[in-house]
Amino acid sequence: MAKDIIYKTVDLFGNEQIQLIEKKKSSNKTLFTDYEGFVDKFKDKKTTDDCYTPKEVMDIIIDYVNNKYPLKDMQIIRPFFPGGDFESIDYPSNAVVIDNPPFSIVTKICKYYIERGIKFFLFCPHLTAFCSDIDATHIIASADITYENGATIKTAFVSNMFGDVKIIGDSELHKKFKELQERNKANLPKYEYPDHIVTVSKIAYCVEKGVSITIDKKDLKHYRRMDAQKKHGKGLFGSGFLASNKAAAAVAAAAAAAAAAAANKKDNVIVWELSPKELQIIETLGGSL
Repeated sequence: MAKDIIYKTVDLFGNEQIQLIEKKKSSNKTLFTDYEGFVDKFKDKKTTDDCYTPKEVMDIIIDYVNNKYPLKDMQIIRPFFPGGDFESIDYPSNAVVIDNPPFSIVTKICKYYIERGIKFFLFCPHLTAFCSDIDATHIIASADITYENGATIKTAFVSNMFGDVKIIGDSELHKKFKELQERNKANLPKYEYPDHIVTVSKIAYCVEKGVSITIDKKDLKHYRRMDAQKKHGKGLFGSGFLASNKAAAAVAAAAAAAAAAAANKKDNVIVWELSPKELQIIETLGGSL
């Protein structure tokens, strides 16, 4: 049975509406405003391409595009999310696609829109932004974007809306994303785990500071979520281990040694040591006059 097609439209104020094309009935479109409830009905298996874009990121991009290419009479289309099918949408003549597509097929998507004269401004991978030889403009902003799945990915953009310009390096757009990252970091909670919880980050911290550690299988139990985290809907990011008293003590000692190493390590600093003679003088100090 053919799947229904869903996609989003967005106005200049960031308001979204869901469009549904029911394949089994007709191509008539129905509007939905309950986005979360609607999408729940169409949840597919997620892939590595599923990096959902936070609203504040889209707001920056829509504002950027609008300043460069006024969108007043344009209809913004967002076809890339679970259940979306960008090739089955009947794009209006004033459509502009502003969205974060699956990076693995971004070249195919660009060619599809270019061939049909559909305007687009799309997210794309930063390091491979120049890999495809397509008639489009590459916008490089060195933008570190944290997507809703928690992944922070350096992102570039590609568009067919900038005429003969091939490359745009935009420091102002970079600044906007950097400021967003800093605001989000300031608002993120910090989690502290007891010594009996072993995470990848704990072991990595020790290794990076020059401290090695070995823990036996018998001293660990694979663990995904502490009881204290359940009511908050949280868990151990990437999972971890519940450790025996012996292993917890070893991890704590390694972490302390790593912290000491970090405190002592300073770039381009020469530490002058006291000589035996100076140590002898110190022993004479502080006595009675």
